[in-house]
Amino acid sequence: MILLVDLFGYLGILLHGLVIASQSMALGGAFFLALLARPNAALLGANTVRAVRRLAGVAAVALVLIEALNITLQTLVLISTLDLPLSNILAANFAASGLIKTAAAVALAWALFADARAGLLLALGASILVAATLTTHAAARLDHNAILLAAAFLHQLGAAIWVGAIPSFVLVLPRLSPPALRKIGAGFSRISIAGVAAILLSGFTMCFFYIGSWAAAYGTAYGVMVGAKIAMFLMLLGLGLGNFLVTERLRQNPATPILRLRRFAEVEIGIGLTIFFCAASLTSVPPGIDLPHDRVSWQEIVARDFTPRMPRLTSPDHDALAIPALQAKLDAEAAATAAAPQPAFIEGAGDLAPRNPADIAWSEYNHHWAGFFVTAIGLLALLHRAGIRWARHWPLVFFGLAAFLFIRSDPEVWPLGQIGLLDSLHDVEVVQHRAFVLLVVIFASFEWAVRAGMLKSRAAANVFPLICAFGGALLLTHSHAIANIKDQLLIELTHTPLALAAVTAGWARWLELRLPGRIARTAGWIWPVCFVLIGGLLVLYREA
Repeated sequence: MILLVDLFGYLGILLHGLVIASQSMALGGAFFLALLARPNAALLGANTVRAVRRLAGVAAVALVLIEALNITLQTLVLISTLDLPLSNILAANFAASGLIKTAAAVALAWALFADARAGLLLALGASILVAATLTTHAAARLDHNAILLAAAFLHQLGAAIWVGAIPSFVLVLPRLSPPALRKIGAGFSRISIAGVAAILLSGFTMCFFYIGSWAAAYGTAYGVMVGAKIAMFLMLLGLGLGNFLVTERLRQNPATPILRLRRFAEVEIGIGLTIFFCAASLTSVPPGIDLPHDRVSWQEIVARDFTPRMPRLTSPDHDALAIPALQAKLDAEAAATAAAPQPAFIEGAGDLAPRNPADIAWSEYNHHWAGFFVTAIGLLALLHRAGIRWARHWPLVFFGLAAFLFIRSDPEVWPLGQIGLLDSLHDVEVVQHRAFVLLVVIFASFEWAVRAGMLKSRAAANVFPLICAFGGALLLTHSHAIANIKDQLLIELTHTPLALAAVTAGWARWLELRLPGRIARTAGWIWPVCFVLIGGLLVLYREA
């Protein structure tokens, strides 16, 4: 239970992201079924319509399970920390809305598997959206409540009928005859345009009321995360435009190849899921308009992040760091009084770890040398792309990066510090660092085996782009345990472009693997450039 409380904030974000994803897929599948698949059942065939129902039904079941787990997690943490009776907790807004959503999702799953009428599917979908809206920032606002609730509802509706319906569209594509493909493609384009319009309208509304100014857009964590969402939304628009052009060509020529349509749609699903986790992170921070004083100014951003300085090539002594220095002092005092020494810091106790200038220097050194590793990886990948055969072994550099990060990313933890590896897992930041190291090892192993010719399957080749994109999504949820809000935000300002570059690199590599011709060749140059960009950003990283 103690470990659960320690990790609650981060686990809550991940679970909320999964809730948004499963909710959007369930509702998107139900809408696709009601608006496109059933009205065109004669063209699609009974088996295809049944497959859409199954996909949406599975997503609805996933929504039930994840939402129930999310409510249980929050309830256990509240009971453990506040000692509230269960009846009081279940009467709270989050629990009541969550239970309503869970019940509606159960009904939706039954309706999908039982092949219920379209009207019931749409009514249950609306019920889920209403319940979900009551858990957003809008429900807690005292001003402009009705406008913001409507915007939140419309935003989730747009995400469902566009991004959430794409998996159903990808599912039916290989099963469609040319006449069905033309009709379903045109119909899905119209639905997608409606979803985009809903997202744009609601997004502008929420930006106006939740951010309110350019200073809050770049000077608060909320504004930065919204900026990341906008950047990925623009990626989706570009991919969507490409698919729209394909569907338009299909109307004129039924023989138009649709492979690009399928592959772009796959990438849309991946980026859409990343946006959902970014949206989940937004629920953990206050709207920018509510932080008029704790903002980072443009001058501070320029001074910290855009003023070139030489990278830090030497590391401070481990004993100079705040925790080892404090522990040495406590040990000396205990020895002088013949008392038992007290630990300088206890993982999971709820306190922020102390930091001094040596800690900042240690972190900058780590980031700068990690940047050299990643820059080398990107340059070697570009050389291999240019035809230099020996450079195909560039994934081996990742193993050096993983070892470096494992040893140095958390100096207070084993093998350098006195805190044991298991005890350190009470700290969310340590858990995230260890997860990133594991991801690096996994995708480096698969990619090197693929490049060296030891693994020839497509599934093995797909591990690298998927984990690269997944790592970028995780980085968008990454948090730093720093007491100073401005320092924390300045760090997030550097991590957000890193995450966006990682997401771009992963999905560019995906397109390189799964498309022929010019698009694949272009994508093959894009993702190594993204790695060089990531390396450069890390080399320029500053915390002071």
